[in-house]
Amino acid sequence: MSEEFHVHGAHDHAVEHQAQGGDSLAGYVAIFTAILASVGAVVSYEGGDTQNQAMLFKNEAVLKKTQASDQWNFYEAKSNKGHLMELALELAPAKKRDYYQSQIEKYEKEKKEIKVKAEALEAESEKANEESEHAMHPHHKLAQAMTMIQIAISLASITVLTRKKWLFLVAGAAAAGGLAMWVFALNA
Repeated sequence: MSEEFHVHGAHDHAVEHQAQGGDSLAGYVAIFTAILASVGAVVSYEGGDTQNQAMLFKNEAVLKKTQASDQWNFYEAKSNKGHLMELALELAPAKKRDYYQSQIEKYEKEKKEIKVKAEALEAESEKANEESEHAMHPHHKLAQAMTMIQIAISLASITVLTRKKWLFLVAGAAAAGGLAMWVFALNA
């Protein structure tokens, strides 16, 4: 009668080890990376949102600047017409001079209104540019925060492969740096 003899391989040992509670380092790293991935998704969203807001304001600034330019062109056209009326006033017979004088006054009045509108549009353009700059300010910090979070996730993954616990501490420090930058960006 032969006795059965069973040899445990490395894989069998790992399966039994996991069944008895598993590898706590791998578990911690898995939870750590899942949390960081979730936080990273929020940071990434906020970074994209700030960039979109800045572009929206910048588009508004360009639109207002274009409208102001149109008004200044209109102002110049009225000015040219006024100059033509001044010339006509000098060359016209006496009975037509009242008409040309009224046209000159009309164009001067229209120019004043157009100038006010053009200046208001330029002010709106400048305000939108300032809002764009303000909206973009936290974007750089959010991008840096996301980079630190991604580095932390990478280091945590390498920790599982190398089994170096000190590397997990470095990953934690990178994550803390990323979270600090995120908070700093939100308060900027």
